[in-house]
Amino acid sequence: MRVLLMGNPNVGKSAVFSRLTGTHVLASNYPGTTVEYVRGSMKLADQTVEVVDVPGAYSMEPSNRAEEVAVRMLAGGDVIINVIDAANLERNLYLSLQLLQSGKPIILALNMWDEALEQGIATDTAALEKLLGVPVVTTCALTGDGLPLLKNRIAEARPGHLAIPPGQDLWQTISTVVGKTQKKPEKGPDFRQRLADLTIQPIAGPVIALLVLLLSFAFVALLGDWLHEEVMAELFEWLWMPVAVHISGALGQSGFMHDLLIGGLVDGTIDFEQSFGLITTGLYIPLALVMPFIFCFYLALSLLEDIGYLPRLGVLVDTMMHRMGLHGLSIVPMMLGIGCNVPGAMAGRVLETRKQRLITATLLAIAVPCMAQQAMVVGLLGRAGIAGLAIVYGTLFILWVLLGMILNFFFRGDTPEMLIEIPPYRRPYWKSLSKKVYMRMSGFTRSALPYVLLGVFLVNMLYSLGIIAIMSRIFEPVISGLFGLPGEAVGALVIGFLRKDVAVGMLAPLGLDPVQLIVASVVLVIYFPCAATFVVMFKELGLRDMFTALMIMIVVVVVVGGGLNVLLRTTGLF
Repeated sequence: MRVLLMGNPNVGKSAVFSRLTGTHVLASNYPGTTVEYVRGSMKLADQTVEVVDVPGAYSMEPSNRAEEVAVRMLAGGDVIINVIDAANLERNLYLSLQLLQSGKPIILALNMWDEALEQGIATDTAALEKLLGVPVVTTCALTGDGLPLLKNRIAEARPGHLAIPPGQDLWQTISTVVGKTQKKPEKGPDFRQRLADLTIQPIAGPVIALLVLLLSFAFVALLGDWLHEEVMAELFEWLWMPVAVHISGALGQSGFMHDLLIGGLVDGTIDFEQSFGLITTGLYIPLALVMPFIFCFYLALSLLEDIGYLPRLGVLVDTMMHRMGLHGLSIVPMMLGIGCNVPGAMAGRVLETRKQRLITATLLAIAVPCMAQQAMVVGLLGRAGIAGLAIVYGTLFILWVLLGMILNFFFRGDTPEMLIEIPPYRRPYWKSLSKKVYMRMSGFTRSALPYVLLGVFLVNMLYSLGIIAIMSRIFEPVISGLFGLPGEAVGALVIGFLRKDVAVGMLAPLGLDPVQLIVASVVLVIYFPCAATFVVMFKELGLRDMFTALMIMIVVVVVVGGGLNVLLRTTGLF
């Protein structure tokens, strides 16, 4: 038996799915978290049944990819659990009545029941059940309340018997049902509602957005730096340095295996950031240097998601994004891309047109550095100071905007208006939030560590075989002549295809001056994304569009890298 979880976006389907199946699914307080269906299983009586989390849909008359998937999957379902936001019954019933007309066995889950009660909303579930002819259960997926009863009543699911009276349309029928089953208190807006309105106003909204973003990135930078310096770096020195020193001594402090595992000694000692061995730099970069910043970013992002701020940020940037061929919902992939470009590129599926998805993926790959790379860039640019960081990030922001406008001009296709539900502000549920951060951190560790180790391994192999020296001579006209970088930087560009953060770390021992540090950082950000992002781009865009994005990257890196080098040298800023 196949059980389908269906409902509007942002009603808690993924949280219900996680409770029923035990499968870990990210649940956020903004639409579009589930961009493809997710499957799991649960025990029901004496049998194991398949449970599918179907993408959110407002209607069975599809207007986007998510609704197309939902319509296709409806035919293959045996039972439908229709998840509804209990506080927004009228809006949710439009899809519910369409599902009732399908003739499939249905059970309704009035989710977020606790929020409806807090708002003073009274729903007569017995009357609703009688009118629709299907079982109705109240649930709160975040806390688990009502989920055991929902599971037990799945066996009672049945086709509904509500018929639309002659002369009425769907909305008139919905109004009749809501009038007979639900009462809402008449009261003015509370503080939460006033704040929700304030954050999307034309004047106050951008000011609040700027403040939220500055506070978020200050939180990431300050706490991440403290965790790196005072916690992870100290743990490596205390726990791992004695092990590395022992292995180095056992290998005679030289030779191929020593260079591979430990790397080069700096002034006769192991330097976790510069030795570049598999068990020194290979472990230190992802675990001690990058992970603290990734953790802080995902914590901040998860808070903004669960509170419900991201959709409001989308409303504020919608006008600007339209000039770039996108709409405000594109801010979600961009924000996810700051953590890691891979989920950012995948989240582009929520956009309606090929043009939007291509522009989003291209901008992500070129102008949105992941947090792992940013942690390395901030550490590398210490010698260039705040001014150096301002030039790097200012260049990337200007490039992001201008390139988006250029792509919008040349790429064919429409940019539809943003249709997005603005959820109410909600208190974060800390257990769910901590699980979300844990899942994202686990995903980062699984994806980052293998690529870092592979990158460090290839660096040592390429150097030992003399391949880096050969490539340096071949690409010297571009690397040295155009970008003003030493030939040894070729190694960083090669490894950047695997992991950008490892590539940035390879620049540290080269003794670059401030201008070279700035140019190298910008070049590494905007040229080819890491291999994992390329794989996702190929899957999401197809070969033709991925090749288009690749050609754009090559042109942009040559123009911006070379232009920035000339500008900084001629103006004498550094």
